[in-house]
Amino acid sequence: MDAIRPKRLLPHDLIGLVSPASRIADTARIERGVRYLEALGYRVRVGKNVTRQHGYLAGTDNERLADLHAMFEDPQVKAIFCIRGGYGSPRLLPNIRYRMIARSPKIFVGYSDITALHLALWRKTGLITFHGPMLGVDLADPMDPFSEEMFWRLLTSPQRVGLISFPDPHPRSLSPGRAAGRLLGGNLALVASLIGTGFQPRFRDSILFLEDIGEDPYRIDRMMTQLRGAGILKEARALLLGQFTECVPRDSSVPSFSADEVLHEYASSSGLPALAGGAHQG
Repeated sequence: MDAIRPKRLLPHDLIGLVSPASRIADTARIERGVRYLEALGYRVRVGKNVTRQHGYLAGTDNERLADLHAMFEDPQVKAIFCIRGGYGSPRLLPNIRYRMIARSPKIFVGYSDITALHLALWRKTGLITFHGPMLGVDLADPMDPFSEEMFWRLLTSPQRVGLISFPDPHPRSLSPGRAAGRLLGGNLALVASLIGTGFQPRFRDSILFLEDIGEDPYRIDRMMTQLRGAGILKEARALLLGQFTECVPRDSSVPSFSADEVLHEYASSSGLPALAGGAHQG
């Protein structure tokens, strides 16, 4: 299957907003994010179901899926930004109209729980998507200049991004080496959740990147063991570890590894070139 590259974002293009996972509690953040995009010169269309609530979800599966399909089907919409992550994206995967999306490819942005959609879209359609800031989480507040510049350069530049010079703190080398491959991965828990399903992509010759939040180190250990057992670490060419935020033992009285120690062990034993985010991993 050949990769599908969405067209770059142009001035005054229409950006659609969807909530495929959890509902955002503070809807004022949606308004601030919309103002941010409009100040940059883009037009914005908000999915009709984004503020609905169904338990911990942003509406029922059918409502969330309807917004996603509507944005992909609308020829005026050139990019789709997710409002937040949370939980619920994997519930949509069996009923997504992948053929329609392959016929109408466009920029798709999100991270965390949205990892399930990224990986399923790649597996089923070959669409290249973007792990990037979400409207209600990141774009509603000022972004750090490096992340903001890189994000918009990726979506709008007609040129390849080329060499990236990271600001301090620089990424740390956990295991030396050089590698090239397709960047695949995302949230560790979501990557692990797709193993053995029809939505798990092939990680052969990939640069595998992982991040997570709020996971006890023993759970990170368990999920990394699952990736290793599934052969994913053998298929990949290199390993990139992002921030593992608030990944600390919940009970300090019980002996534990740190998240850093767990990740370093898997990086070292994999034999892969490995880099870790410059920020301390929780």
